[in-house]
Amino acid sequence: MNTAAPTLTCFSLTTTGHVAHLVMNRPEAMNTMHPTFWRELDAVLVHLHQAGEARALVISSTGRHFSAGMALETFGGAITMDDQSPEGRAAIFDLLTDMQHTFTRLENLRIPVIMAIHGGCIGGAVDMVTAACIRYATADAFFCIQEINIGMVADVGTLQRLPKLVPMGVVKELAYTGRRMPAQKALGYGLVNEVFDTQEAMLAAALQCAQEIASKPPVAIWGTKQAVNYARDHSVEDSLRQMGWLQGAIWSNRHVQESVAAMKQKRAGDFPALTPLQRFSELG
Repeated sequence: MNTAAPTLTCFSLTTTGHVAHLVMNRPEAMNTMHPTFWRELDAVLVHLHQAGEARALVISSTGRHFSAGMALETFGGAITMDDQSPEGRAAIFDLLTDMQHTFTRLENLRIPVIMAIHGGCIGGAVDMVTAACIRYATADAFFCIQEINIGMVADVGTLQRLPKLVPMGVVKELAYTGRRMPAQKALGYGLVNEVFDTQEAMLAAALQCAQEIASKPPVAIWGTKQAVNYARDHSVEDSLRQMGWLQGAIWSNRHVQESVAAMKQKRAGDFPALTPLQRFSELG
C-alpha cells in the first residue's frame, strides 16, 4: 500500500502530533487555483484519507491573500470550455464534476478540516472553505463570490454549501452582487467561528483546536463528522435512525473507559489510529 506523501509545488505539508498542516505557498500568484493546484490538493487529500496517521487537518496560506480563486488564464489555455456544440457543453459538465469532487474530498475526509483564512478568500476559495468543518479568520479577511463579477455562476460548491452555513438572503446578496463580506460580518452570520487580530494568533488557535481534536478517539471523531454531515442533509427522523446504526458500528467500551481514565488522571488518552485504507484495485 502506498501511503507516501505526494511531491508538492503549490503546497507544503507537515504532520506533527497527528495534526496535518497544509499550506498554500504561491503568494506571488495570490495562491490561485490552476491545474497543478487541483492535482496536488486531490493527491494530498487522498493520501491523508488513506494513511490514517493525521487526526485533524489545518489548511492555511501565505502572502497577502488566502487565495484569489481560479487562475483565469487557465481557461482557453490548459482548459478549454467549448460552448459551440452540445458535445462541448456536455464536456463542461464532466470537467466541473471532476473539480467539484476534489473539494468534496474535504467534506468526506475521515478527519475534521479547519481553514485558517486571512486576506481575500475569493471565488473558488469560497467553494473550498465552505467544504471545511471549522473556519477561523483574521480581522482583515473577506469573502467574495467573484464569479458573478466575471459573468458566470459559482460552480464548485459555494451555492450548494453556503446556504447551509448562513441565511439564504445573505447568500443571494453575495452571489448576485459579488460584494465582499468582511470577517466581522462573516462571524455574525456564522460563516467563521472566530476572528483574530493577527494571522499568527489565528494559526495558533487553528492548530490548538486541531490538537484538541487529535487527542480524542479518531473513530469517534470520524463518526461524529459522519453524523453531523448526514444530519445537515436529512430529516431528524432519518438522521436519528442513521445515528443508531452508526453508533452500533463504532461503539467501543475501551475508548469510553480510556477517555474517562485520562480525564481523571489528567493525561492524554491512548487511542488507536484509523486503519489505513487500500483501494481494491491495489490489492494483490
